[in-house]
Amino acid sequence: MKKSDFNFELPEELIAQTPLEDRTGSRLLIANSETGELIHGKFTDILEYLEEGDTLVMNNTKVIPARIYGKKMDTGAGIEFLLLKDLGDNRWETLVKPGKKAKVGAEIEFGDGLLACRVEDILEDGTRIVKFEYEGIFNEMLESLGEMPLPPYITERLEDRGRYQTVYAEVEGSAAAPTAGLHFTDELLEAARSKGVNIAYVTLHVGLGTFRPVKEDDIDDHIMHSEYYEIGEETARIVNETKKRGNRVIAVGTTSVRTLESCADENNMAEAKSEETDIFIYPGYEFKLVDRIITNFHLPESTLIMLVSAKLGSENTLKAYREAVDQRYRFFSFGDAMFII
Repeated sequence: MKKSDFNFELPEELIAQTPLEDRTGSRLLIANSETGELIHGKFTDILEYLEEGDTLVMNNTKVIPARIYGKKMDTGAGIEFLLLKDLGDNRWETLVKPGKKAKVGAEIEFGDGLLACRVEDILEDGTRIVKFEYEGIFNEMLESLGEMPLPPYITERLEDRGRYQTVYAEVEGSAAAPTAGLHFTDELLEAARSKGVNIAYVTLHVGLGTFRPVKEDDIDDHIMHSEYYEIGEETARIVNETKKRGNRVIAVGTTSVRTLESCADENNMAEAKSEETDIFIYPGYEFKLVDRIITNFHLPESTLIMLVSAKLGSENTLKAYREAVDQRYRFFSFGDAMFII
């Protein structure tokens, strides 16, 4: 299977640059994986498709202000860091621009010396392992020095950094938001609960792999970037009870899909665990736990549209995307949503 099988034409003006004032104000394209039928609606229509006993599984990761700007201590040259993964002991995997200024041994300071680091290693993909030095609390440093790491296709300034967080974000650690969840409000979640729908949470810290392009022509040769995930005993219990009742597990976003499918055991039941996953889901994959998916519209030839195609089918996915383009849907992180049924 070739990455070109997942390509589509997207006019640049359809890339949403800012969030809507109302989180629930986006459009919703309901796509039937069996018939290919497409229904246009608004996001609040999602309540009509949720049934008593269903379980919504949501990723409660919280985006940290992971983009920080500093300067080399020896030359004063400017340098940009994007923090990707906390490795423990004040060590982080980072993306650095320009990379040529961040050789092993380079020392960089941020905020007039409030925060400093030393480059310890350079990985094969060009990311750096750095160790930070500071006094105080690291996350508080980031709050004062850092910016939200918006994807490269968003060029507008985000006035309210809270709009790049879900309303249920809790566990800090992501370099990007689980964007399907941005459509939900506390009120909408409460309305779902009132219908007898369960709400369960998992954690997957979104890393650079979300935006990395698939470079290999044959997608079987693509190597996924690993990300940390965690599913607790309570969520595993709720998911398993849902499956046993014959109700549906509905994953909110591709990160929730990857988490659920990573924790499925040999009996296709959810197992509480926390570890790294590099699961790559594309057509031909047999889903073990996920019955339905709520997701945004994704980049051409990305691993995310490949995951969608695994559930919806390749032909149906491209049909849905062409329809979304024709109907002027808003794409990507701040864009509209799709419900795969």
